[in-house]
Amino acid sequence: MDFSEYGNPAGKPVVYFHGVPGSPSEASIFDAPARKQGLRILCFDRFAIDPSITGADYYRQIVQAISETVQSAPVDFIGFSLGTHAALEVSALMPGQVRSLHLVSAAAPLDGGDFLDQMAGKAVFSLAQRSPGSLHWLLKWQALLAKRTPQLLFRMLFASAQGQDRELVKSPEFRALICQVLQQCFAQGTTGYTRDIQQYLQPWSAGAFTSEVNICLWHGTQDNWSPFAMSAHLAEHFPSNAHIERMEGLSHYSCLYAAAPMICALLASI
Repeated sequence: MDFSEYGNPAGKPVVYFHGVPGSPSEASIFDAPARKQGLRILCFDRFAIDPSITGADYYRQIVQAISETVQSAPVDFIGFSLGTHAALEVSALMPGQVRSLHLVSAAAPLDGGDFLDQMAGKAVFSLAQRSPGSLHWLLKWQALLAKRTPQLLFRMLFASAQGQDRELVKSPEFRALICQVLQQCFAQGTTGYTRDIQQYLQPWSAGAFTSEVNICLWHGTQDNWSPFAMSAHLAEHFPSNAHIERMEGLSHYSCLYAAAPMICALLASI
């Protein structure tokens, strides 16, 4: 499986699980702090995995790719948004090798609370639950926009931005990064995106909630993509080794930017 690499190539390995929509370019946010702290950030292209591979086999495929890259070296995981689900499922399949989990703007199972009405992506998840065929056409339309007019898709996705995300969307650098992420996200069609949505909506494995490693949940209080209550729900269902870093006034991506240097400093110290 292809992956992108940031930070120090000789540093401690850290695997970043990108969001949905998302792509390995998203991990470039960690490049500078990872270089400073001597970390090697790896982000695998999950959407490139054969679309016929689903369920637990999908996560085993990711485990295999990680193992081939880092061998038996200890590794830390960072999951962002819906990527936190994949990070948890993969971690459960790598007992003893994952040292810590940092979950940023985490998405909890939708059946864990009254989350959907608070989410900017309500339309996507509702379609996925109610009409997979309609979801297919919605994502095909987004893929077309990503290819031809990514700036328009960017403006549509961030029209409801809250908290510090409203300032972040004014940044030309951020707009350029997200447009690149969107183009890469749909470069191979919509199947990878669709699979991650479907995997997220299905019941999570019991192992996703029984990790024995230290878990830190970084979450903005103004997040309207994955509401803060989602991290609160996850923390309640993890063992006592989980805690929440409450990021006041931050939203979805602004939390990721703020957390990146702090996460890297923490990982370098262990």
